[in-house]
Amino acid sequence: MASDPSDTAPISPSKEHIECKELDVDVEFGGIEARNQLERRLLLKLDLHMSMLVLIYILNFIDRNNASAARTQLTTDLHLEGPQYPTLLSILYVGYIIMQVPSNMFLNYIKKPSLYMPACMVIWGVISALTGITTNFVGALLTRFFLGFIEAAFFPGAVFLISKWYKRTEIGSRLAILYCGNMISNAFGALIASGILASMDGVRAQAAWRWLFYIEGSLTVTVAIMAVFVLPDFPTTTKWLTDDERRLALKRMEEDAGVGDQLETENGGFGYGFYLAIADWKVWWIATLLIAQIIATSFTGYFPTLTATLGYNPTASLLLVAPPWIYAAIFTFVWTRHSDKTQERFLHMSISNLIGIIGSLISICTMNTAARYFSLFLLAQSNSASVLMTTWESNTFARPPSKRAVCFSLINAIQQLGSISGSYVWPTNWGPTYRYSYTIVIACNVIVITMTWSLRQHLKTLNKKLEREEQEQGIEEKGFRYVL
Repeated sequence: MASDPSDTAPISPSKEHIECKELDVDVEFGGIEARNQLERRLLLKLDLHMSMLVLIYILNFIDRNNASAARTQLTTDLHLEGPQYPTLLSILYVGYIIMQVPSNMFLNYIKKPSLYMPACMVIWGVISALTGITTNFVGALLTRFFLGFIEAAFFPGAVFLISKWYKRTEIGSRLAILYCGNMISNAFGALIASGILASMDGVRAQAAWRWLFYIEGSLTVTVAIMAVFVLPDFPTTTKWLTDDERRLALKRMEEDAGVGDQLETENGGFGYGFYLAIADWKVWWIATLLIAQIIATSFTGYFPTLTATLGYNPTASLLLVAPPWIYAAIFTFVWTRHSDKTQERFLHMSISNLIGIIGSLISICTMNTAARYFSLFLLAQSNSASVLMTTWESNTFARPPSKRAVCFSLINAIQQLGSISGSYVWPTNWGPTYRYSYTIVIACNVIVITMTWSLRQHLKTLNKKLEREEQEQGIEEKGFRYVL
């Protein structure tokens, strides 16, 4: 893999420069101890406000996955045939792909995520609720498309917002917690759906699946109104910071910035970051890798279908969805924390993928109820590989912040091609064994492991190059290194 100009890293500061910066901090914030106390207080306040993003992400996925929970009733009432149901799932990601990068650029322009993201949330909540009034395939198709179009504002916007507040060394654990919201939504979304589908059929002459969309769409709108008063804006515009906290928040980002951030300001800000992102081949490599990863975890949207193959009634099948995802959330949090502590990504990702392969092999080899349910636990945890890849991105595209924001939105948009493809991996005529589906999952896991190994080797080469440059320049302090 050939290197390119975007492979450069922030220049390592000299020892004298670091000492001067520490002295400046002592003067500005009343000493290093006072600064540390202020920083802890700032991060605690910031983490509490940012926790709203986890709740929003849970509702984001619940609204998105309602169609999976109500697959049987939805298919019957709307008279869906052949590929129409998977098309309903995949069309959401078409709108999702179209809107992600423009949404982040618009967010950077208006600089008010506390208004923009809740406004988008209100709209997607209303669209989700309107799915409940559809009577045919075309109506459901249109609501799903526009749902994806508006939901696209959230995840890349959330990552961009996080990148505006946290240092590179802090982003990984925050993204891991955010991703856990995805897994929690799979667990509790199924529990909510089981209650609604089991008890509300025929209420006010409406099918239960319609109430599922009405209720969860209304819940999204309610939380969106609350989010306006909780979410932060950017450091320069957030109103609930004290003067000292605002200065420290800006200072932290200045300290974390490299030469690339100066170039960003001189060359047009976000537009320069966009140019750097699309010119970096690593963006396209990681995006392709994640397409395979998304297909490898395509079972996520069909989890209620897979638990239904265990032979229980519809309510019990939905209840059985929750335990694997609760386990997956716990595993992912612990596994990503260990990855952060050891500053290692490749082996952690590969082990997660290998466990997923074992789960797929179990499902291929047996129809035993206990064994197949155990395999679902192994499959669910493989989503931690996606979390680890996202945290790996935050170090691989370390600066400037605008490039990092575009990289996240661009990669997240392109990887949704995997979501579109994955929607067609689990056709009903391959059930109840779904052996062909699991074979595709295994193949994609192998592709992911191979591509992440190649990425690791390239980054290892770049680290050696950075080390040689420091030695040639006589720099004693160890500078930026890519995490492997």
